[in-house]
Amino acid sequence: MARVYLETSFISACVTDRTDTASLYQRQVSCEWWDTQRSAHDLFVSAEVIIELSGPDFHGRDEALQKIAGIPRLAIGDEVRGLAGLLVQEKVMPAPVAGDAVHVAVATVHGMDYVLSWNVRHLANPNKIEHLQRICRRVGLMPPSIVTPDMLWGSEDES
Repeated sequence: MARVYLETSFISACVTDRTDTASLYQRQVSCEWWDTQRSAHDLFVSAEVIIELSGPDFHGRDEALQKIAGIPRLAIGDEVRGLAGLLVQEKVMPAPVAGDAVHVAVATVHGMDYVLSWNVRHLANPNKIEHLQRICRRVGLMPPSIVTPDMLWGSEDES
């Protein structure tokens, strides 16, 4: 099974109560992915996801944290922090060395196959992939594929 890191925006989309068209679409796809696809993958989060979902201003905090309660957490150690710093320094990810940079670094260091994210500005952005791959390979690591939930769908005849 593929190893999938659930980035904060995916979990947030599952519990959002926003009613704009984009949010409704992301919620529908995310919930459908959660219901039909999660069992086909090994899922992981990190403390960074927990921190972001635990913010006092995050409206769906309790539901989001409950949704990921049983999912294994990947450690954020020195190697992750070092790679996150390098990704910011090399302008692959925006400063500060937190959030997006940590998500990519933790998924890379722990050998995830995919990062599942709706953040198409900084993460699931095809314009950043080559730069990310070049920096990670330079330090001997292979970055995961960063995809939106509608891109990570098993074939119906795989069951």
